[in-house]
Amino acid sequence: MILVTGATGNIGRELARELDAKGAKLRVLVRDPARAAGLPDRAERSVGDLGEPATLTPAFGGVDKLFLLTQGIGTDFTIHAVAAAQAAGVSHIVHLSSSHVLLDPIPAMGRWHHEREEIIRASGIPATFLRPGGFMTNALDWLPTIREGGYVLDPVGPGRYAPIDPADIAAVATLALTEDGHQGKEYALTGDEMFTIAEQVRIIAESIGRDIEVREAATPAEAVRSRFPHGAPRALADAITEGFTLMRADTVGFRTDTVERLLGRRPQTFADWCARNANVFRRPATA
Repeated sequence: MILVTGATGNIGRELARELDAKGAKLRVLVRDPARAAGLPDRAERSVGDLGEPATLTPAFGGVDKLFLLTQGIGTDFTIHAVAAAQAAGVSHIVHLSSSHVLLDPIPAMGRWHHEREEIIRASGIPATFLRPGGFMTNALDWLPTIREGGYVLDPVGPGRYAPIDPADIAAVATLALTEDGHQGKEYALTGDEMFTIAEQVRIIAESIGRDIEVREAATPAEAVRSRFPHGAPRALADAITEGFTLMRADTVGFRTDTVERLLGRRPQTFADWCARNANVFRRPATA
C-alpha cells in the first residue's frame, strides 16, 4: 500500500493519477474529503491531518511506502508523519524537498527542507529525496493581477531559472515508489528551459492571445504582498524576500538532466503547460 500526502495539490493529484494508472494499491490522506472528489475512484480515502498525530494511525495502517509532502515553514508535520511511519513499519519514504538545500550557504527556505530531510534520515527508514526547483504552477500566483489588471509583478528581473511541470515531479515520484533502486537517492529536478519571469509572461500572453504587462516590483515587500495579499508570517516573508534576492542575482540559472535520465524523455515544456492551462488564465476575475 502506498500512502500519498498532499494528494489534493498540484503534485499530489498528478501522482495519484500516475499510481492509479500503474495499478498500484493507493491510499490518499486528506483533511477535507470533498477536495478529494477528483482523485481516482480506486484510491482509498483516509481523513486526517499531519498537524494532528492522533488522526494518522488509521491512515498509516498497512502502508509500505509513503509519499511525504509537508507544507509550511516548520518541521512538526514531518515529525508527526515520520513517527506514524515508524509505528506502521513503512519501508520507504519518497519525500518532496527542494533544490534550495543544495545552495551554500543554505537560505532560510532551504534550511526548513534540510531539517525535514535530517528528520527522515534519523528515522532509519530508507528514503528518496526529490529536490525540485521552481514549479511551473507558481505562475498561477500571477492570476489575480493578470485577470484584474493585465500585468505581472516581477521581483527578480534578469534572474533565470528552469521551472518544472509538477506532472514530471509526479512521474519521478511514481518511479521511485514503484520500482527498486531509488532508496538512498537524491534527485535534483528541473525543467530544461531557462526563463526570466518576463519570458514566462510572454509565453502565457501568447497562449491566451492577449497582452500582459510586466512591472518591476518596487520593493521586496510589494513582491511578497503580491503573493500573500492577506499577509504572510514574518519568517516566511523574510525567506521569500531572500529567495527573490538570490534569484535576481542568478542570471545563469540551475538546470539538471535528471528528469530525462530517469524517465527517458525530455521534461514537459512551459509552452505546453500554458496551453493546457490557458483557460485558467483567460477566466475573468470574480466579483
